Amino acid sequence: MKTLTLSCLLLFTLPAIAADAAIEKSIASAERSAGDRERDAREKPAEVLAFAGVKPGMVIADIFAGGGYYTELFAGVVGDGGKVLAINNLPYATYDKDAIKARFTEGRLKNVERRLVEASYMNIAPGSVDLAVIVMSYHDVYWLDEKSGWPEINATGFLDSIKRMLKPGGKLLIIDHNAAAGTGKEAVAKLHRLNEEWAKKSLESNGFVLEKSYDGLRNPQDQFDKGVFDPAVKGKTDRYVHLYRVK
Repeated sequence: MKTLTLSCLLLFTLPAIAADAAIEKSIASAERSAGDRERDAREKPAEVLAFAGVKPGMVIADIFAGGGYYTELFAGVVGDGGKVLAINNLPYATYDKDAIKARFTEGRLKNVERRLVEASYMNIAPGSVDLAVIVMSYHDVYWLDEKSGWPEINATGFLDSIKRMLKPGGKLLIIDHNAAAGTGKEAVAKLHRLNEEWAKKSLESNGFVLEKSYDGLRNPQDQFDKGVFDPAVKGKTDRYVHLYRVK
């Protein structure tokens, strides 16, 4: 009985140890830029990646990946046996073009596939993704500023695309800037924020179930009346971290 118990314990703990080691190695990689390392202090990537269950061999869709801070971290963890889809729509790809060029120069991150998509209907192979990730940009699904080059996104189509791409048992990780209680989409246009409860309800109404949350990026001193780019709060917003599954 003791042998069986020990064997079972090892069966569950060894993959977790391997995942933790892969996360630590990815963060410590000498290939990462000084800017990314500086950002680590406020992002707490070791805790976030462990919370999301990122491990070697996974296929991860980094949606609205922007310049690819998280893309590179994911790529380091999933390794040669995994893959990361760095997904941007045209506005994101244009806005972050310099950062993207720098990150992918000289054949770096060979296990990353860059995808340019129409956000309303992302055409990712059904049942191909273990984890979809939207970091500080879920609010952009509800933003509209055609003068600045940001078109309207069909939120239902966007979320349906994520459900289709996920494998059975796949997860969705959301990290975003919190907004004042009782607010909804109106905070997006003014402040680039999305209230946590409103975000949760929007996802639940589209077929997702909240499994757990992580409070390591919280800031009770955040000023919800200020936009996320305001120097008073930039890099210090109250951020919620949610992990969802499909119903």
